[in-house]
Amino acid sequence: MIEQLDELYRDVILDHFKNPHRKGELPNAQIKAEGANPLCGDELTFYLTLADGKIGHARFTGKGCAISQASASMLAEQLEGKTVKEVARLIETMKKLMRGEAPDESVDLGDLESLAGVRKFPVRVKCAALAWNIVEQGLQNGVRM
Repeated sequence: MIEQLDELYRDVILDHFKNPHRKGELPNAQIKAEGANPLCGDELTFYLTLADGKIGHARFTGKGCAISQASASMLAEQLEGKTVKEVARLIETMKKLMRGEAPDESVDLGDLESLAGVRKFPVRVKCAALAWNIVEQGLQNGVRM
């Protein structure tokens, strides 16, 4: 059963890598945040619009390994419609998952849950976490276009 779950998660990650969701620039973005993982060569930029205290639209651009690109795709998909506080809870839940701690069950991770197996490979955790760290810093700093 665990092997089947691992295979399903691998398929979800590969699908987001090969067919990324919400990839592309967002010309009217109010927040632009970027970062890189020099260990793997990953580079990401997130573009966010805010409306009524919520993320209106989220897009990303970048290059890198399958894990970083899939994580960015999954996160961008999850961000839209969430408040900044909900995004903070989502990111904290992902960090707990990567540390092997019990995640907040009330937070819907969607496809992001497929990244749980990455924690077995500590060097790859940085690849998965790059997107979350960029969004977290962008929202905290309010980096504007």
